[in-house]
Amino acid sequence: MKNIRIAIDGPSGVGKSTTARRLAERLGITYIDTGAMFRTLALFFLERGLDPSDEEAICKALSGISVDIKYINGIQHMILCGTDVTDKIRTREVSAAASITSQYPAVRKEVLKLEQALAARQSVIMDGRDIGTVVLPDAELKIFLTASSSVRALRRYKELDAAGKLCGQTLADIENDLNERDLRDSSRTSAPLMAAKDAVTIDSTRLDPDQVEDKIIGILENLS
Repeated sequence: MKNIRIAIDGPSGVGKSTTARRLAERLGITYIDTGAMFRTLALFFLERGLDPSDEEAICKALSGISVDIKYINGIQHMILCGTDVTDKIRTREVSAAASITSQYPAVRKEVLKLEQALAARQSVIMDGRDIGTVVLPDAELKIFLTASSSVRALRRYKELDAAGKLCGQTLADIENDLNERDLRDSSRTSAPLMAAKDAVTIDSTRLDPDQVEDKIIGILENLS
């Protein structure tokens, strides 16, 4: 079967990763969590005491980084300089650092090389903020997933609460963080968050994961 590439873009907390994972399992193809790549680089910078806002220092540090991806029981694991850091990249500190450093063209270029190399070898689903516009502009299917900030914040709150990772954050704190990240992502000069011209926009504000998944499957079936 011909390889297929599916790009899912959208703002933080909209459910991109959940949707992409479910679709990958249903279709039997590889899910690539691109956000994890940026988080892994951010962890590298933080562990070396670098200020995420110091673009010059961040870009210089890229020459000493080694990032790889391994799949264990079908789950993507991030390998940083030979060490599995999958469980270390989901903290609020790493997320905030990734939001800042992912704006830098040199950082985006580093991740872009890895993303495109993975997509060239196999059928993939990638989620992020510039997959359909920059990473896979010729993807067979492009989805732009959106939802209201209040709904996204509530989903993120429940997710963190269930994992015991709220760390004192209130629902209002999380919504403020999401709004700030939305502004940074959509206003950055390098690969800003935006829907590709040929993307299908799905508003998931009033949809559950099953309904979002079914909508995308329906769109995919109509392409063939």
